[in-house]
Amino acid sequence: MSQVDFKIIRRDLHQIPELGFQEFKTQKYLLDYISSLPGDRYEIKQWKTGLFVKVHGTEPARTIGYRADIDGLPITEQTGLPFPSRHEGRMHACGHDFHMAIGLGILTHFVHHPIKDDLLFIFQPAEEGPGGAEPMLRSAEMKEWMPDVVFALHIAPEYEVGSIALKPGLLFANTSELFLTFNGKGGHAAYPHQTKDMIVAASAFVTQMQGIVSRNVDPLDSAVITIGKMEAGTVQNIIAENARLEGTIRTLSEASMVKVKEKLEALIKGIETTYDCSIEVDYGSMYHQVYNDPANTQAFLDYIDDSGKTNAIICREAMTGEDFGYMLKEIPGFMFWLGVSSPYGLHHSKLDPDEKAIDHAIDLMTSYIGQL
Repeated sequence: MSQVDFKIIRRDLHQIPELGFQEFKTQKYLLDYISSLPGDRYEIKQWKTGLFVKVHGTEPARTIGYRADIDGLPITEQTGLPFPSRHEGRMHACGHDFHMAIGLGILTHFVHHPIKDDLLFIFQPAEEGPGGAEPMLRSAEMKEWMPDVVFALHIAPEYEVGSIALKPGLLFANTSELFLTFNGKGGHAAYPHQTKDMIVAASAFVTQMQGIVSRNVDPLDSAVITIGKMEAGTVQNIIAENARLEGTIRTLSEASMVKVKEKLEALIKGIETTYDCSIEVDYGSMYHQVYNDPANTQAFLDYIDDSGKTNAIICREAMTGEDFGYMLKEIPGFMFWLGVSSPYGLHHSKLDPDEKAIDHAIDLMTSYIGQL
């Protein structure tokens, strides 16, 4: 196997973060690297800004899939690293630079050391939005090379390097974006009776929304509705004609997601009547829960226990959203948290994962896949 420092690859990728379905430089970087490997061992298919790479097995009876997401976030980096993002207002603040470097490391190993079965490496765009896993799953390219099992990982700042965390069954929540536009009538602050004030209407909505989870979701289940952004008005003495709310819904069951949306829409109708306004609602990107296939997850845990390759922690489910859930809905497999020992969390402008986790993950997954 060629001696490649995948930390350097991670640093290269860290400098060119791109948003969903805009990963043109990222795709080219991946293509350039993969094309440097022996060309008789694999095939490549491009899909939008993503890639499928099939590594041929020696006596294939099935296809083993591995997925890495490739997009960045609209965050201005503040890490102080010597290899910062060169794209203003864009950052790999969720570890996808790690995910790609690890995916390339596993791919490189099996190009040089093929196993009996075929391997499909999926470099997926737009995980952060608007969602690339579901359309990629439905693509003709993936249908032709559909894996029989699929694996993925996600960095976890809160766990130490050398450890991973996972559990059979539900790992990540169902998630949905939430966008609300309130439309009323503006006017002079001295004549409120002639207006329909959307700051008041939007504020009432946010306040009343807090009761949806506490009084409609089973206390033994879990749900979260968060409004993270609110925009309204122009100056201090004009009543706002419009307001915009942006947020997220997260639930641990599909039934609770349906219930929360039903109650939100009922509340919207009430606000429209009370404040004589109209409200437009858009749920944006919706991600299916990440559900780890129990049999495959247990086999992985048994391998870890026997091999001593890493410290495996059985964790609780999280309200994190991940569109890899769409793939696990159709294909058995699992996702796990990879410890990277960072004091700053995911989506933070100072996220600085420990690069020692890259080689650790490559070693773990090449060893595990190699013995399947």
